[in-house]
Amino acid sequence: MTSAADTSSARARLLELIKELAVVRGKVILSSGKEADYYVDLRRITLHHEASKLVGQVMLSLIDDAGVDVECAGGLTMGADPVGTAVMHAAADAGRAVDAFVVRKAQKSYGMGRQVEGPSVEGRNVVVLEDTSTTGGSALAAVEGVRNAGGKVVAVAVIVDRNTGAKEKIEAETGVPYLFAFGKDELGLD
Repeated sequence: MTSAADTSSARARLLELIKELAVVRGKVILSSGKEADYYVDLRRITLHHEASKLVGQVMLSLIDDAGVDVECAGGLTMGADPVGTAVMHAAADAGRAVDAFVVRKAQKSYGMGRQVEGPSVEGRNVVVLEDTSTTGGSALAAVEGVRNAGGKVVAVAVIVDRNTGAKEKIEAETGVPYLFAFGKDELGLD
């Protein structure tokens, strides 16, 4: 089990790395189609040699602190893929079994025809993950895919919330809590 001091240290270092490596300033178009004055490129974090491990520790702690019982963690490919893997590894380091999974944008028309890849989520408590969320669209698509595969979605958790309504939309449409490790205010963003 990770101590509160270890979690606090991991959280502080992860925030430092996000500010240093992931916040890109300048006009960008987000996946939602909205324009922003900055972009938080969390793949620079989730795929980084040091930050990835911190992502797993911080996200698992976030889920645990919310009292959410998780058996599987993952989300819509591609933003959620390394987050789910990081949580799986952090859980393993803590002596716990949490499987990762990937939700395809559409069900395969060949092979086993699955939309949710990895160990089965059927009948299991699932946390849908995302690196960041603006409108909540990716997380909502993942929730639908997991529910169609028989998984019990117990929460949605993101690394960075942009404070643009995703929390309210996801909670209203899914009926599960929306958790986030960092808000845009913590990143020094307007």
